[in-house]
Amino acid sequence: MRKVDLIVIGAGPAGMSAARRAAQQGLDVLILDEQPAAGGQIYRNVGQANAKRSEILGKDFIHGQTLTKGLDHANIRHLKGAVVWQIEEGTRVSYTQNGIGAIVEGQRILLATGALERPMPVPGWTLPGVMTAGAAQILLKQSGIACQNAVLVGSGPLLYLIATQMVRAGVPPLAIVETQTKADLAKSMRHLVGALRGWSYLLKGLHMLWELRRAGIVRHVAATDVAIEGDQRAQAVVFITGKTAHRIECDTVLMHHGVVPNTQAARSIDIPHQWDAAQSCFVPDCDAAGRTAVSTVFIAGDGAGIGGAKAAALMGEIAALEIAHDLERLTKTDRDAATQDLHKLLATERSARPFIDAAYPPYAGAIAPADETIICRCEEVTAGDIRRFAGLGCLGPNQTKAFGRPGMGPCQGRYCGLSVSQILSATNDMSLDDTGYYRIRPPLKPVTLGELASMDVSASEG
Repeated sequence: MRKVDLIVIGAGPAGMSAARRAAQQGLDVLILDEQPAAGGQIYRNVGQANAKRSEILGKDFIHGQTLTKGLDHANIRHLKGAVVWQIEEGTRVSYTQNGIGAIVEGQRILLATGALERPMPVPGWTLPGVMTAGAAQILLKQSGIACQNAVLVGSGPLLYLIATQMVRAGVPPLAIVETQTKADLAKSMRHLVGALRGWSYLLKGLHMLWELRRAGIVRHVAATDVAIEGDQRAQAVVFITGKTAHRIECDTVLMHHGVVPNTQAARSIDIPHQWDAAQSCFVPDCDAAGRTAVSTVFIAGDGAGIGGAKAAALMGEIAALEIAHDLERLTKTDRDAATQDLHKLLATERSARPFIDAAYPPYAGAIAPADETIICRCEEVTAGDIRRFAGLGCLGPNQTKAFGRPGMGPCQGRYCGLSVSQILSATNDMSLDDTGYYRIRPPLKPVTLGELASMDVSASEG
């Protein structure tokens, strides 16, 4: 079995920066990443971006090249297309690559699994032609394809970013339908003074809004009763603002109302999680260096709480330095000296987050969807089904599996888990912490018997 000092799962900003910093401290680092190239979702395919695509996606995207280049180090081995499906005892990781299974053991493991887009179940969201806004951005980053005749729906700065990128690509969206309200903005003002420390993010937001206004993009704010109409595919978005009903015909609907930590891997090894009311999601319990209740496992980046790409990279460095100290490659004095400025920079990067979280909350209509709305797409379980299960005595998401199989499809609950927990919590009048989340068990991703049977011992040892 191959043994290394540090296994990094994920090659986004947190994973890349952690790997580089750990390698500089003399650690033998192995990166396991599902993607064909380093960068994660935020910097996807950044190494292959040509001049035109770089102009469309912007300077923040191109910054990812500094991180991908940092992986060129003698102490780093980067396995691309490696799908992690099990973590055992906080040291052993099972994965498949090119149809072959393998196992590696590390003295420490860093989970840098990033975030998932928050599910936004509204009537019609399962129709062909409806996708997440992040998926549309992946198409643009990976293949240079921009969605045409599209409407963006939801809340959050990512909608503005994608809309401006579509404008630069020459296929502007038909409209942006936003669900945040003036009351949300008013509530966010109590965080404004702190947010001014992160003034660059506020300035970028204002610049994007100016760019969209200059391009003539229509914005509908405080939308309610959002639904997608269509027979065989999406044909229109309908909604209400104030007392006015709207209908916008379109071919594509791009939905987004925030991102949440991808906690599947952490939950699979029983790392405790708590409900974060400010970000409306579950986050893992870990300290300032990313250490969890499983002493050999650390978490960095958006998987530990949403903070953005630059914050994730800083968290990765801090975790790497703590791991180097654990493995006696760095003294406590040197660790403290190296992390002092990183913690200050991280605090600055996070300073605008409370303002953003308050100004752009999740869409209430998707948190408490109508009974007929599908929640679990894999098993076609509706919100009404979940409420009916609660009426029969179901108290938590794991019990719902016995009642109706939500969370038991190919996505293994990644895209319905949060919705199921929130619907149960509201119906049973229980806290989210008491309601809980799905119990995650391996395999984390589907693995075939052929991949297990072809377990390559030499690859594991190599």
